[in-house]
Amino acid sequence: MTFLIAFVLFASLFLYLNKKNLTKEGLLFLYRAKWGIRLIKKVGEKYQKTLKFLSYISIGLGYVLMAGGIYLVGKIVYLYCFYPNVVRAIKVPPIMPLIPYIDKVIPTLGLPSFYFTYWIVILAVVAISHEFAHGIFAVYNKIKIKKTGFGFFPFFFPIFPLAFVEFNEKAMEKKSKLSQMTILSAGTFANVLVAIFFFIIMWFFFSAAFAPAGIQFNSYAYEVVGISTILSVNNVSFNNSTYENLAGLLNNESLNQIETEKATYVGVRGILEDKNSLLLYRDCPAINFGLKGAIIEIQGEKVKDWEQFGKELHKNSPGDTIHLKTKYNDEILEYDLVLDENPENKDLPYLGIGYEKYESSGLMGKLISALGSFKQDNIYYESRWGASEFIFNLLWWLILISISVALVNMLPIGIFDGGKFFYLTVLGITKSKKKAEKSFKFMTRFFLFILLLLMVFWVIGIF
Repeated sequence: MTFLIAFVLFASLFLYLNKKNLTKEGLLFLYRAKWGIRLIKKVGEKYQKTLKFLSYISIGLGYVLMAGGIYLVGKIVYLYCFYPNVVRAIKVPPIMPLIPYIDKVIPTLGLPSFYFTYWIVILAVVAISHEFAHGIFAVYNKIKIKKTGFGFFPFFFPIFPLAFVEFNEKAMEKKSKLSQMTILSAGTFANVLVAIFFFIIMWFFFSAAFAPAGIQFNSYAYEVVGISTILSVNNVSFNNSTYENLAGLLNNESLNQIETEKATYVGVRGILEDKNSLLLYRDCPAINFGLKGAIIEIQGEKVKDWEQFGKELHKNSPGDTIHLKTKYNDEILEYDLVLDENPENKDLPYLGIGYEKYESSGLMGKLISALGSFKQDNIYYESRWGASEFIFNLLWWLILISISVALVNMLPIGIFDGGKFFYLTVLGITKSKKKAEKSFKFMTRFFLFILLLLMVFWVIGIF
């Protein structure tokens, strides 16, 4: 917040002293300058052969990103229309502006911290690389750059959420369709390159800045049990083998006692699709003692991985009391647990914890999983120095936002580069401006309708 205040004061003073370069266009205020033109011209004119090769990659990637963006929108529509319970749980509108501290605004998403500092740095990197790429490929195609600069919306004043490169659009329209598509797709191509570059940096940074410091578990021991085998629930006889009747006997605020013909269980994890069987938590030390957090120490020994933890655990016997330390929300918790007998081998001690890896679905789910692919899911890591987590989260957000901007910007909608890109594609196929314009307008209106439909389902889902 201190940085936010200092930045606003500095930016306000800067704009006041340079107000002659400030103009208003529609809803935007634009600050025009020539500071980037020299660099853009140098790259665009010097690396002709390289840019010619990259132009084909840029166009091909443009189509891939357009398909990916459409797929992403389709998945969102499917989620909001057919899974109102999920929408109600996360409470995220279909269009959520990227704002500082979004992780605090929507805590249900479990996002890393997103400070104002991140916001400014990431917008600068994403916007400048995006616009400079447009300019570089415009110069490569012999189009003159007029001005560069940055802009902002009045209600964000004086925070800069965008950059721009201004070139002669009439000259661009006279170029071949291939040249125009190269310039249009160049921005998203740059976003992808930025994401790849910083992903490599993040990979090396994580290896150098973090070390294993414990193990993580996300489940207590459970097993599949047929509803018909349950004899009693919380000392009340159960002879009606339906889940609805069983649920009415459960205590949701504490552990339960569910007796079957073979064993005792303490809670319900879920119900199988056939609705004839349940996943019941076993009566084990971990759940009975309320063990939570990452286990960082056992019997005074530091824990680094599951193999080491298993060796230390098996130095004890059933009935022994062990001392565990865990880390939960930056707080150190301590437990003294009495070990039970392992159901499969009564000579071995039993704690009753495990880790289940959940496969992410959807395009963004796969992307988020990829951002953590170099980490073991069941290992707890600690930074080697104070700023490590701050820097790592900055890199994480930078990559995610770069890819997100690339996907959204290539949607076939009039206000994005993907709209004109789509228009040129249809024009190239049909050779008819009339058909291309109709297709362009249809896609824009169609996506606006989809947005309206999503907002309706979001409101229905919340209320």
